[in-house]
Amino acid sequence: MVKAPTDPEKNRGFFFTMKEKEFYGKRTELYQDACRLPNSAEVTGNVHDKEMLKLLETVDGFKKLVHSIGVSIEMEDKEQSIDFRFQFYGKKDQYGGGANIYATIPADGSEQRLYLKDVEWTEDDNVPGQIILTSEDEKARGFITMRLYLNDGFEAPEQEEESPVVVDSKEYKDMISNSLMQIGNTKRIGKLIEKAKAGKNVTIAYIGGSITQGAGATPINTECYAYKSFVGFKKLLGDGDNIHYVKAGVGGTPSELGMLRFDRDVTNDGKIKPDLVIVEFAVNDEGDETQGDCYESLVRKILKLDYEPAVILLFSVFADDFNLQDRLKPVGIRYELPMVSVKDSVVPQFYDRSKRIITKNQFFYDMFHPTNLGHTIMADCLINLMHTIIEKAAIDKEYNPDFEAKPAIGNSFDNVILVDKKDNTDMLTINPGGFVYTDTVLQSVERELDLELTPEFPYNWMYDGSKNTDNVFTVDVECKALVVIMKDTGEVDGAIAKAYVDGEFVRDLDPYVNRWCHCNPLILVNQKTTAAHHVEIRVESDDIRNKFTILGFGLVK
Repeated sequence: MVKAPTDPEKNRGFFFTMKEKEFYGKRTELYQDACRLPNSAEVTGNVHDKEMLKLLETVDGFKKLVHSIGVSIEMEDKEQSIDFRFQFYGKKDQYGGGANIYATIPADGSEQRLYLKDVEWTEDDNVPGQIILTSEDEKARGFITMRLYLNDGFEAPEQEEESPVVVDSKEYKDMISNSLMQIGNTKRIGKLIEKAKAGKNVTIAYIGGSITQGAGATPINTECYAYKSFVGFKKLLGDGDNIHYVKAGVGGTPSELGMLRFDRDVTNDGKIKPDLVIVEFAVNDEGDETQGDCYESLVRKILKLDYEPAVILLFSVFADDFNLQDRLKPVGIRYELPMVSVKDSVVPQFYDRSKRIITKNQFFYDMFHPTNLGHTIMADCLINLMHTIIEKAAIDKEYNPDFEAKPAIGNSFDNVILVDKKDNTDMLTINPGGFVYTDTVLQSVERELDLELTPEFPYNWMYDGSKNTDNVFTVDVECKALVVIMKDTGEVDGAIAKAYVDGEFVRDLDPYVNRWCHCNPLILVNQKTTAAHHVEIRVESDDIRNKFTILGFGLVK
């Protein structure tokens, strides 16, 4: 450890919270809040002192630890500059009550020091919030590095020198081979291989969260693990134009939403019949209310399709080594599915200096997402599975999963269907009340090779209390289960709604729980038998918080 000296100033100890993190466009929001800032410091800055990490969770702790902030920005056009703002959140007024650190940073890579002694702190200061970068150029693209210089008395961690990763070395290949948890039954993958090599059309599809969307990859469309593994699969399968690609990753969403997105985002309402589906929800499903029932229901939904697609279960990992493969792998065992664990591949070697192939900082772009190299490793893990199957010619002749036997976790949502303004509204009776508008400010994602964004759940019901005072949306339905998909938001006008089933309060529908624009599924009804239910969603609006959006419903009859 290097102790921060009092003098000379330039030798003050520091650690990184961002290293060459890419940004785009006129405005970029980089969250360095009370949750993510400690994680960024741990992953990027090699900080493992728990007390130091704890100080980063509050403004008071931040001021105690940090002497100054070093910011550098690199862009191709060195004459440009970027407006930098570090926003701290307030206790009473979250977005307006905290202090702000402003600076204009030249794009030539030189570091600008921002001193905390010069900041106008407020009485409402609570926690670190977000970094906001703005430019006059809509096509601005650059890289930001930020380090925190420490006050006297604090010790800075050593900043590790990282060796290049040699992807064709035996050690790298051994690391990749450790990802293969189970080959499983290969009958359906064998059918895919045979079709592809015969020149017949085959489709390989991916469904998951932000990692499948490509978060952390630059550019997101071609450097993501999904496209890289697709290209690898193509080479193994004949490299023909008959092999097609579907990418359906949506950030921050669990399999509870994936099971509702599958028909529209993967099969395009039945127009696409994927031969192989890679399912990646191992780091997103902590928020699954059913603790795996939705995940197994999604897997069963795919396996039961009459054209019999193959399924691969992919278990990605966060920078704190978290994933849910222990919860979810019984599903793979139950249905004899190929399973690939990125955690099993990379995590053990992170902690063994003598055998380390890649560091955490090289693998992770941030706490949650891989770098380009991390995405390459994930792709190589999948390609290794396909290569192993082809090389061993281990194609099973039969595959007869017993869907009537007891599931590994649950199958309550096997037959769930999506209901929105566009589809299946005849299966229930809706009185939208004042929910007569359509929200167009939606979570949007890059699909396939597109860099343009496609909105999720565009056929929605929106309430706007500034235009309409009828704040109750009702549903009458016979069902076993009903899931409402609501829009979360970070805007100031999001209102809370309350959900009632058969006159009984069920839950709050709060768009600020996650505080960013995304799709949030929440269960309202989940029973073993079908029954008639009357559902009310009642918005509690005021002059400021007066908007609420129902994106759709998941219905099990």
